[in-house]
Amino acid sequence: MISGNRRRRTADIATAYLLILPAAVLIVAFHFAPVFYALFISLHKWSLIPERFVGLSNYIAVLRDEEFHQSLGVTIWYVLGTVPFAIGISLVLALMLFQPLAGRGIYRTIYFLPYVTSVVAAAVVWTWIYNPRYGVLNYVLTRLGLCDPQSPPQWLLEPRGVFELALSNFGIQPPAWAAGPSLALVAVTIMAVWNAIGFNMIVFLAGLGSIPKELQEAARIDGADEWKVFWHVTFPLLSPTTFFLFIVSTIRAFQAFNQIYVMTRGGPMGTTRTVTMYIFSRFYESHEVGYGAAVAIVLFLIILGFTLLQFRFASGRVVYQ
Repeated sequence: MISGNRRRRTADIATAYLLILPAAVLIVAFHFAPVFYALFISLHKWSLIPERFVGLSNYIAVLRDEEFHQSLGVTIWYVLGTVPFAIGISLVLALMLFQPLAGRGIYRTIYFLPYVTSVVAAAVVWTWIYNPRYGVLNYVLTRLGLCDPQSPPQWLLEPRGVFELALSNFGIQPPAWAAGPSLALVAVTIMAVWNAIGFNMIVFLAGLGSIPKELQEAARIDGADEWKVFWHVTFPLLSPTTFFLFIVSTIRAFQAFNQIYVMTRGGPMGTTRTVTMYIFSRFYESHEVGYGAAVAIVLFLIILGFTLLQFRFASGRVVYQ
């Protein structure tokens, strides 16, 4: 009897491994293998054809590269602009659409549509919206009297920082380090937030649905108003969902490429050139494959570091039921 149970258990385990084998092969082939191949290339001086082994020379050059430092700064501004705002706005929308509103299914669909829309197609539309002469945004601002039609905002063509632009209205010229992200980068960031809200909202709605209503009702019986119910009951119990979204959103923001490439190609004057754009230029424009692979590995390590920091400092505040 025991021998039969062991054979049955062994057969079940073998069946399970066979079922996951196709997915495992695909993951290894299309995720792990390219990473290790990129690591191998990054240790070589590699242009269009394989060349000599150079060890860590590419990595040392990356750390000394001013263009890489600039692109990393742009990337950090992009992450800081997209992640908190996308999560905050989507949380507000999720709280609103979790209520028993008439037609809330339609509203949920409308807010989710940007996420399932092609990023490239959406970026093309947003590029037209931001057009200084023919774009709908400047038209609306002009009609509202919020901008001068003779010198409208240049949006995707404006390399100056938003703090510099704001202070220039008062005759103040801040130093370069205090200029802030370019208006072009802010414009791209707004598009990225619009695109990410739908996914975050759906995840928050799932998190809200998993919170026991008894806990909220008990807080109301004890005299808590709606704000206190949210802050002391709902929000803490949403912390696993919020933590997950912060991790995923941060990784995606560091890896953003499509909308930036379509809308600005890294311009103007490199003010929207993120690290992914810099990797692309090294690979396909300069044909420095080894150096581009080294930058990609460095970006991977930066993302890993940020993720570990989030786990280190935020995971202790996550409340699991």
